Amino acid sequence: MGLDTPSTNQSWAESEKFQFELWTDDDKTLGTTYGALSSTSGAVKRVTMLLDEKGELLLEYTDSIDVGTHPGDVLEDCEILFGK
Repeated sequence: MGLDTPSTNQSWAESEKFQFELWTDDDKTLGTTYGALSSTSGAVKRVTMLLDEKGELLLEYTDSIDVGTHPGDVLEDCEILFGK
């Protein structure tokens, strides 16, 4: 999820060749709900939430996310949860 405009997020997702949907949180509802956005200071922190097909939270990453290893960590957990 990004807090930028939909067109900015879309351009970034295309440039990074993402193979998944990147959500845009224009009104900051998701960021506040999932703890990525402080409702008082407006500060943003990196979080990842894995949801099932019903939207139920299966796994969350909220502390010390290393952008260099995090994608691999998430994919590994997805393989455990959902299979290959």
